[in-house]
Amino acid sequence: MEDIFNMKLLSSMISALVFSIVGLIAFAISYGIFDIVTPKVSVWKEIVEKQNVAVSIFLAAMIIGISMIISAAIHG
Repeated sequence: MEDIFNMKLLSSMISALVFSIVGLIAFAISYGIFDIVTPKVSVWKEIVEKQNVAVSIFLAAMIIGISMIISAAIHG
């Protein structure tokens, strides 16, 4: 009985790890697309050097939105 529990636990942990990696890859791709679509705006330069709060808020909203979409797609 304990072996079945251990196998299910291991299987769940592997699934969580795989889906986390898939989610991070999907997020990186979507951020790359965002960076390509907005060539005139250097996000890093705007946030770090110019301390542009509007770009920071927009980027945070994009991160949350993409994360929710990826989470829903993985969860089913």
